[in-house]
Amino acid sequence: MPRVTVRVRDAAGQAATAALDYQVVTVLGGYYLAGNADPTADMVGGRFRSLTQYRSFADGYIFPGWQKDWLLTLGRAGVRVNMVLELKHYGTANLGAQTFTVDGVTYTVPAPSMTIQQRPGTTWPRAYGYSQVLAGHCDGLLARALSQYRTMGFPVNVQLASELDTDHEFGTTEAGTTYTWAESDARAVAAMSYVVDWFRTRSLPAGTTFSVGSGGFDRSGFRRTHPETLMTRLDFLQWNVYATDPAHTALGRFRRTKDWAVADLGPVALSRPVLIAEWGVRKAEFPDQAAWIATVPDAIRRLNREGGPRIVRTNYFNSGWGTLDPRDTGLAALRAAYANSPYA
Repeated sequence: MPRVTVRVRDAAGQAATAALDYQVVTVLGGYYLAGNADPTADMVGGRFRSLTQYRSFADGYIFPGWQKDWLLTLGRAGVRVNMVLELKHYGTANLGAQTFTVDGVTYTVPAPSMTIQQRPGTTWPRAYGYSQVLAGHCDGLLARALSQYRTMGFPVNVQLASELDTDHEFGTTEAGTTYTWAESDARAVAAMSYVVDWFRTRSLPAGTTFSVGSGGFDRSGFRRTHPETLMTRLDFLQWNVYATDPAHTALGRFRRTKDWAVADLGPVALSRPVLIAEWGVRKAEFPDQAAWIATVPDAIRRLNREGGPRIVRTNYFNSGWGTLDPRDTGLAALRAAYANSPYA
């Protein structure tokens, strides 16, 4: 480890020496391409060193994913993968029970019993329920994911859920019982703790880490889903960052949830580095997306100098609110941003 040594001497000839070891820590600039598509071409020529992917536990092909051998190539080349694993049901047309065999053990997993993202006027997605998880009924899904993960050849960060606050904002319903946002948060904390404990008590690839997903748009929800009992099990804090108002600055958007964390969370949570699984700037409010992207390195640098949880990965979300338009201009802006400190 590098060391700085300082020696001083006063007018009388008295001297003192002090030494300090230090480590230069860069932030990993990352990416996500709509539809979990192969981002390899977009990453060429840039310091893209992190990647977000999304999978449902319902899907029979989680690691690396159906026809996603490119993920193995990137991961084995050193790109750090943040794999979001969700209880939300997608990736298979089978909404019923599943029976399958993993490493010689046959499991039967019941149909998902919960609805989430219950925004009025929309179709509510199905998800495996928190009670189902705590009862062990989803253990087969965890076993299937773990068996596939062990073949990858590199470790990932397992992020459980994409955004718990988005899932719970309008409450949840499981097996005919409705739960408020706050009740859903408490149930999720118990279920997420169960899942992390299940994985950690098995043989995992060295370097495996865990986090829980949050949009970070509601202070009370963020506090409820980050109790110290859960944070002792996790390796990262996580929240997502989007600019969707002309008044939004990069410094203000990345700082918002960090300020809540510093004010509201406990010492274990505050000891964890921050993984931004999604960040983006919406074209409608910022026609010059590249100009906003160019301000991000300075914002991250300033936030990390301020103390508190340190942001260590930022993965741009080239989809939805963050869709780059024009694409080539946006990608050039990302390459330029990731070529600057604190990324370089």
